[in-house]
Amino acid sequence: MKILVAGKGGVGKTTTSALLAYELSKKGYKVLALDTDSVPNLAQSLGLSFEEASRIVPLSRNDELAAERTGAKPGEGWGVFFSLTPKVDDLVEKYGIRLNSNLTLVVVGSIEQSKEGCLCPAIALAKAFLRHVLLEENEIVLVDSEAGAEVFGRGLAEKFDIMLCVAEPTLKSLQIAKKLLEMGKELEIDNLGLIVNKVRNKEAVPRLYSQVFSNAEIPFYMLSFDESIIEAENLDKGVEAVPEASPIKRDIKKLVENLFS
Repeated sequence: MKILVAGKGGVGKTTTSALLAYELSKKGYKVLALDTDSVPNLAQSLGLSFEEASRIVPLSRNDELAAERTGAKPGEGWGVFFSLTPKVDDLVEKYGIRLNSNLTLVVVGSIEQSKEGCLCPAIALAKAFLRHVLLEENEIVLVDSEAGAEVFGRGLAEKFDIMLCVAEPTLKSLQIAKKLLEMGKELEIDNLGLIVNKVRNKEAVPRLYSQVFSNAEIPFYMLSFDESIIEAENLDKGVEAVPEASPIKRDIKKLVENLFS
């Protein structure tokens, strides 16, 4: 199964991705977590310290690897020929970070075009890697993405089985989430879901949802606001440090049960 987790900045997308990845791995699924954000920080949410995470070079910024695999160094200028089908089938083994026996992280970084508008070797390598894992690798691939699904384009986005969009329990945040989910639908992701995060009043969420999603075609799930997430982050720890009995861990278990029932 291939799962895309999207959402506007600040809604808790990365924390939600980490919670999902850990819960799925604890249930025995082999999980490959991919961070494709332009400011990747999934590593910290998965338990690496700030110092450890800061040493990771995303695949889309790894100029040395890009030169080795594509035959061209990033920044060599216009008109440079390089391979768009570099060897990538060993990158999980070489660059994957094992968090537990079932969970591996690869920091891909942003796959958007470079500022000059050209497809640079490093971006080509990152996209080839994503295409490979979305087609072939692992029992579950969970992608922590930038906002929306449009950065994946046709050919990548359509490989996802599920798109989960994270939002806060406000009218404005839900309206933005609806637009992002519409992008996913346009890119032919069949199964869409809404995760309403940081919920303090569970009775208010269904009313807000009905205002924005009047046709009720997209299922929604709620994750409680939980101080233990903030406490863990302030101690430079990941979601594994959050107590199993905490509200958000209970909600994540229910979410996973719903997704895999």
